[in-house]
Amino acid sequence: MILTGPEITTAADDGRLRIHPFEADQVNPNSYNVRLGSTLLTYTAEVIDAHHPNPTRSFEISDDGYVLEPGELYLGHTLEEVGSDVFVPLLFGRSSVGRLGLFVEITAPIGDIGFHGQWTLMLSAIRPLRVYAGMKIGQIMFFVSTGDIDLYAGKYQAAAGPQASGYWRDIATVRAVAS
Repeated sequence: MILTGPEITTAADDGRLRIHPFEADQVNPNSYNVRLGSTLLTYTAEVIDAHHPNPTRSFEISDDGYVLEPGELYLGHTLEEVGSDVFVPLLFGRSSVGRLGLFVEITAPIGDIGFHGQWTLMLSAIRPLRVYAGMKIGQIMFFVSTGDIDLYAGKYQAAAGPQASGYWRDIATVRAVAS
């Protein structure tokens, strides 16, 4: 079951889910609009290596916005901190943003129960596209879970700002266990 807009508001009020800051006008019939935070991150290496940490460059979006270039992966973040110990969150790009040629979070839309923090957004533009901090960029839906809950306690917990991939940590753990 998916939460309706009024139930999202009720759950935010009673603490079953956390959205901070919460703005009533961002509640949709069955989702909540999230806004783009002010920081973007890009990888600086010619080749990104999944087995090793990758160098990045971080920068702030100015009041005049920032032009996303095709062929570049940008890591952004939600302005809002979102999480729940009860519901399963899913984040998707808003259709109006998709109609501008911006892919948002197309490979990893599901959040874990127990994660609380700003969501890292994977942004990829088809054409040069100017984006602005604070623009409504995505929407999060919340689903009711069934069964025992094992709360998330992973490497991205309490994320603030965009987070580069920590996949290399998983590989290092697998290598250590295999040794």
